Amino acid sequence: EYFAGNLKLIQDLKLTFDEKFIEAETVHGKTPIILATKEKVLAIFMVADQIKPEAIEAVKDLHKLNIKVVMLTGDNKNTAQFIAQQLNIDEVVAEVLPQDKLAKIKALQAEGKIVAMAGDGVNDAPALAQAEVGIAMATGTDVAIASAGITLLHGDISKLVKAIRLSKLTMRGIKQNLFWAF
Repeated sequence: EYFAGNLKLIQDLKLTFDEKFIEAETVHGKTPIILATKEKVLAIFMVADQIKPEAIEAVKDLHKLNIKVVMLTGDNKNTAQFIAQQLNIDEVVAEVLPQDKLAKIKALQAEGKIVAMAGDGVNDAPALAQAEVGIAMATGTDVAIASAGITLLHGDISKLVKAIRLSKLTMRGIKQNLFWAF
């Protein structure tokens, strides 16, 4: 019987592993995947995503619209911090489970904030459904798409900013029409 997963899985199996190696790699944005049996760790694989240029621009554009950007991820905290620094993300909540993402959305709403949540996985579905605006990537899972109110084609995050701008223009038009109607 083999196990492949994150640090928590290996810790739950009560196995020892090279924590210094993992710490050194995760601060550079790499995510560890550990292969083990019940007796020992067999291998540690490090994987990393390339940050898409449109993601950097999208975060900049969201900041220009005075929108706070929060990253909720199940990834390792060091990996998440590395990515957040590259993108200039305001707040990072890492190593969270789906119910933790949902709790964070509820906490933001309790503070009186209007929350838009973008996600693409099964683990994002509860938070997508809870947010005032759920935004799924068309390249994501069916359950994420079904839970969201908006789906961005081609998984292009830059379309998020366009959707927000379009919604603001639409609301402005609605308010103007109501003013003139009264």
